[in-house]
Amino acid sequence: MYKYEIMFIVKPDVDEDTRNNVVKELEKTLTSNKATITLSKELGQKEFAYEIKKHKSGFYYLYNVEAKNDKCVNEFDRVAKINENVLRYIVLNMDK
Repeated sequence: MYKYEIMFIVKPDVDEDTRNNVVKELEKTLTSNKATITLSKELGQKEFAYEIKKHKSGFYYLYNVEAKNDKCVNEFDRVAKINENVLRYIVLNMDK
């Protein structure tokens, strides 16, 4: 079983429904690829140290995930890259 920690930042200028839809889409990407979400936290809106894509803040989300292989993380990576409302994301393998 592989353990991952995922953090992503959603644009601050989207409405709450859009933000919730982005989060649900990314959660569904993980769970549909047989990953188990062990922790999910909304960390709130935080200011950046520097601008990212002309934004000075964003909504942070933290997830801990367990999976049997890296298929769910690869799919998460693909979906997060093409979603225009995700400013940044990082996936850490906690087993290494």
